[in-house]
Amino acid sequence: MDVCRILERERCAPVCRFTEANSEGIMTYLRTLLLAGVAAIGSPAYAQQVMYVAGPGGSTQKLIQAQIIPEFEAKHNVKITYVPGISSEIVAKLQAQSGKQEINVAIVDDGPLYQAIQYGYCDKLADAPVYKDVYTFAHFGGNGIGIGLVGTGIAYNKASFEKKGWAPPTSWKDLTDKKYSQRFTASSLSGTYGVHTLVMFARINGGDERNIEPGFEAIRKDLVPNVLSWSSSPAKLAEMFQNNDVDVAVWGSSRAIALKNTGFPIEFVYPQEGAPALVLGACPVVQNSAPEASQAFLQYLVTPEVQAKLASEGLGPTNRLTKLDDKLAAGVPYGGNRVGNMIPMQWNEINKKRAEWTNRWNRTIER
Repeated sequence: MDVCRILERERCAPVCRFTEANSEGIMTYLRTLLLAGVAAIGSPAYAQQVMYVAGPGGSTQKLIQAQIIPEFEAKHNVKITYVPGISSEIVAKLQAQSGKQEINVAIVDDGPLYQAIQYGYCDKLADAPVYKDVYTFAHFGGNGIGIGLVGTGIAYNKASFEKKGWAPPTSWKDLTDKKYSQRFTASSLSGTYGVHTLVMFARINGGDERNIEPGFEAIRKDLVPNVLSWSSSPAKLAEMFQNNDVDVAVWGSSRAIALKNTGFPIEFVYPQEGAPALVLGACPVVQNSAPEASQAFLQYLVTPEVQAKLASEGLGPTNRLTKLDDKLAAGVPYGGNRVGNMIPMQWNEINKKRAEWTNRWNRTIER
């Protein structure tokens, strides 16, 4: 080996010329540096694991990245890369990466999470005492855990309503009022809020998840004339409110609170017929490159401390021991009465027919 060539490459030519006659000593010195470098790379300071967490975008992403991830990274010597996306997109990624998963933890709505579990993308949860404090309905059969509770209801622009002299909506049926023509928006069926809308219109018209026909009929005849456009993007829907394109929408309590936190005059209503419960859940992905860190992250997400932080963005706590102040508690699904009055969706029935419903929706509703 040409020792001087190595040194020159490292911009150490003066050292080379000074020690040219003592190449054996330099080689010994280089070997020492190499061994030291290997030892350093193998030390805990350098052996940092990388995790990929896929979850919702928007304000939830900002909160998780700014207030939740850094503390976990520091405690567990792990670097987390957050991959934002809507729930259906994340499950599609899991499907596309089957056999070579890159995502370690998936955070998605309850319906898509049940699909991911059914398809075998979610690993078993490790036992942990904290899970005993999580509401029973927020457990996903041992393969996932609920980290936040959202109510699906009606969001409206309070300032616009007052200007027009409109009374606040109180019922799902109010959304079909002709005064909302081209001033209403909701998620398409690709989003959970869209599924909730379809099921609730079925329920209030004599159907349910097993008999969805009344929902399609009511939406096609009575709701579609009021719709400006359908959107499954939370950012786009918020933009429609801010641009004064719409006055009212079917939306989630967490999204409405996030927009209200910006100073926008939005209000959220739990309809008198009931608000569907959306459980934001998470699971450790199978074929996981960081299984222990993934399990630890899920347990961390349901601690009362983290649950209180998530509540600041409108996610009701799933850990029953979480304490919220009165102002925060008023805006989220929290406490026995509000949580108990929310309507759970029959996702086993929905997921059997969701592809069929989506095709029909695209043909007859969103054309």
